[in-house]
Amino acid sequence: MNNLALQSLTESIAIKYFGKAFKHEVYYNKRLRTTGGRYILSSHNIEINPKQYEMFGEKAVIDIIKHELCHYFLHLAGEGYQHRDKAFKSLSAKVGAPRFCTPTESYQDRANYKYRCIYCEQEFIRIKRVNLEKMRCGRCGGILKLLQTRK
Repeated sequence: MNNLALQSLTESIAIKYFGKAFKHEVYYNKRLRTTGGRYILSSHNIEINPKQYEMFGEKAVIDIIKHELCHYFLHLAGEGYQHRDKAFKSLSAKVGAPRFCTPTESYQDRANYKYRCIYCEQEFIRIKRVNLEKMRCGRCGGILKLLQTRK
């Protein structure tokens, strides 16, 4: 599915589920890594992660579009468009937009650092580097040691 097909799909979803026209752009952004899509407040455009379509198909993209259109229409109406707002929760429930999408990568796949406690030997994986001067083992309070890095 290319950007033109994505645009027409979004416009049809907007009419079908929201009864309103989508008047801005929707396009794939391959730089999105940890999110299925995003609504850009300043331009009112919607970006979709192409990996969602590649891995999970059109149904996943439709769910993401519905979710982002909830942000879009609520923001333009001047209502609460954030996830915590009552208006957002009720609109997303009404149109069947899920709160989360399926992750394209698991936490284990994204982890770059592996640590082990020198006392209890509990292992921890982290995406970002941990300051070993400050951080301790959550299990016993012991000192952590860096085992390996993936970067």
